[in-house]
Amino acid sequence: MEDLGEIVGEFLMESHENLDQIDRDLVALEQDPSSRDLISRIFRAIHTIKGTSGFLAFTRLETLAHAGESLLSRLRDGVQPVTPTTITTLLATIDGVRSLLEAIEQNGSEGDVDVDSIIAAVHAQMNAPGDAAPATAPAATAEPAAAPEPLEERPVRPAPEPVEDQRRPLGEILVETGAAQAADVGSALQSQLEGDERKLGTILLEEGKTQPAAVSEALQAQTPKRSVADSAIRVDVDLLDTLMNMVGELVLARNQLVRGVMEIGDSGLVRSAQRLGMITSELQEGIMKTRMQPIEHIWSKLPRVIRDLSQSLGKRVELVMEGKETELDRSLLEAVKDPLTHLVRNAVDHGIEDTDRRVAAGKSPEGTLTLRAYHEGGHVAVEVADDGAGMDVDRIAQKAVEKGLLRPEQVANMDKREIMAMVFQPGFSTATKVTNVSGRGVGMDVVKTNIERIGGAVSVDSTLGQGTVWRLTIPLTLAIIQALTVDCGDQRYVVPQVAVLELVFIDGQSTKIEYASGAPVYRLRGKLLPLVRLDRTLGLDPGGDQGVYIMVLQADGRRFGLVVDRVLNTEEVVVKALNSRFKDIGLYAGATILGDGKVGLILDVSSLARRSHLAVDSERENLVGASRSTGAAGTGERLLITAVGERRVAIPLDTVTRLEEFPRDRIEHAGSREVVQYRGQILPLVRLSHLLGAYSEVEEGDTVSVVVYSEGGRSVALVVDRIVDIAENSTTARRDAEEDGLVGTAVIQQRVTELLDVRRAILAADPNFYNDMAGDEMLVEA
Repeated sequence: MEDLGEIVGEFLMESHENLDQIDRDLVALEQDPSSRDLISRIFRAIHTIKGTSGFLAFTRLETLAHAGESLLSRLRDGVQPVTPTTITTLLATIDGVRSLLEAIEQNGSEGDVDVDSIIAAVHAQMNAPGDAAPATAPAATAEPAAAPEPLEERPVRPAPEPVEDQRRPLGEILVETGAAQAADVGSALQSQLEGDERKLGTILLEEGKTQPAAVSEALQAQTPKRSVADSAIRVDVDLLDTLMNMVGELVLARNQLVRGVMEIGDSGLVRSAQRLGMITSELQEGIMKTRMQPIEHIWSKLPRVIRDLSQSLGKRVELVMEGKETELDRSLLEAVKDPLTHLVRNAVDHGIEDTDRRVAAGKSPEGTLTLRAYHEGGHVAVEVADDGAGMDVDRIAQKAVEKGLLRPEQVANMDKREIMAMVFQPGFSTATKVTNVSGRGVGMDVVKTNIERIGGAVSVDSTLGQGTVWRLTIPLTLAIIQALTVDCGDQRYVVPQVAVLELVFIDGQSTKIEYASGAPVYRLRGKLLPLVRLDRTLGLDPGGDQGVYIMVLQADGRRFGLVVDRVLNTEEVVVKALNSRFKDIGLYAGATILGDGKVGLILDVSSLARRSHLAVDSERENLVGASRSTGAAGTGERLLITAVGERRVAIPLDTVTRLEEFPRDRIEHAGSREVVQYRGQILPLVRLSHLLGAYSEVEEGDTVSVVVYSEGGRSVALVVDRIVDIAENSTTARRDAEEDGLVGTAVIQQRVTELLDVRRAILAADPNFYNDMAGDEMLVEA
């Protein structure tokens, strides 16, 4: 653009802004055809483009803009009504203007862009029959319609309005506000005429004719208010990027200086370093604000996308925007634009039903697509929600099995969110037919990849028949983040603080790491938290289970614990990009220079979460398979210890699919049996206290703890009072059972523990549990 000259460059920039506004206004005008303000605003914008293009000798651009202006003039004067066809013609005109501007920007001339067909379409719209005067003037219909305005004519420019004085006299303001008398002001003015060089306000103050506060207020009122155009300037983005990089280096230097001053311990230097740190933080915040832009900048193009797509699909869609003033770093806005557009197009094509299906389902004929943005814990959450048909979890699972992405036995142990996450797999699609919009299975995996590349996450939640919500979680900025520095072996790593929920110190006594089916877990407030050891993940020498820290992290909608040797401190770090060799490893999101001058690698929490859960699931499947093949009575069997009344009851861990807690008010009755709705199924319950006759005197709480067992696509739940522990049954001190529902007793953890007959409990919950299964597999019994 530098070769085009400053005037042309400014014209292009201003014209593109005007065209974006015209796009929004035309879509709004279609919803409110009677709005005179919208028509006038569109007319003024296109008139500005036409006038400037004529001044710069862009003849074809001027002619096309004038054609659109002539049609808008008829709409403004009420000669022709606003119809969807009219709006489509005007949008085509705007697209033609935009094409000419792009040609000018690239070539310096208007090029060979075809404008004649667009002008002909505008002319045909102006001469279309039936678009004559509105019904409010029936007498006019008998008269011949006025001929359309010739395109060669130019509208008469209105006479310029008189410009008000930009600076009012100080004395006039003082007299008007009652702060001074007219005679006193006149006397002061006379003194100035006679050679007094003092200011008018000074004369009045020294003579005691007014108050200092009144003069100060009058001086402020005297200053003309800046216009919107004067209140902002355009700054080159490269300059902002340079400033941001310099501030990043300043933060690094500040961190190194603060650490050195703290080691010296001089109180004067400490105060100076603290002052420097505060100024650096304020400067960093100010520079970041210059890069922040409202998300409305990328949302503004979506009404046009939705309008065109809904018309081509024969659907009616209303767009609702919430939180469009939410701000993001400009570089992130660019990265989010394409994924967000794809989600919107997918929601209109696949999510929202056509009018007939919506009416048949008892819904409004017009679907609603909601864009919502809000701040959440140092991130910006962007949601794309529709009230359409929703996603069929069973169909997704079936497709995943057909494509070999899942095994049938895996589906039974997966929750709803895990199954829906399969739509992000490459090539995955449940569409019955391929359209020019979607259906090829290309796109959702790209959305996920692009969002995770900028340190964000994407998730989906859907209810069949009610709609779907796609949720993007995006960092505020990529440049500087708050982070925790940790030690693992003799290496130092960085963990983004936004992913850290809490820290737990493991002393081996009051807190300890346990193992479930060979996988490390930690009991956090009664719930088992899967763990991943950073040293093993990185291929370092494994450490012990005592004197270490567990960082409770959240990623991809899951919680897990990261075991590290030491947690050092919190500091602001500047994110540096990694080269392709480090990126291919998949464990690191970037690098930074720490306060001591050393390089620290920033861990990719999402990648760690995926690796940890894959490792846990794989190890669990291998161990469970091995235990079932070797029999149940072998030594070293792991048991889930539960409390039922005053009794300890052990359940073989390989028969435990999942531990859950249900609100007590969710329990319902089907005949004489208790059931609960669970992941789209009716889950039968059996209370072990009733089965074993072990009733507790403790008052029941608001929730119940259950052990879920699933096999062959069916599930049952065993209700216990509480989960106590996971233990290994290596004792030989045991005896056979003398009571129905038990297979024996054993001494476990120096306590007499009863061993549950799991098969008997399952049949008590659902007598038909095994009837539909081909080939009963005997459950593991202790």
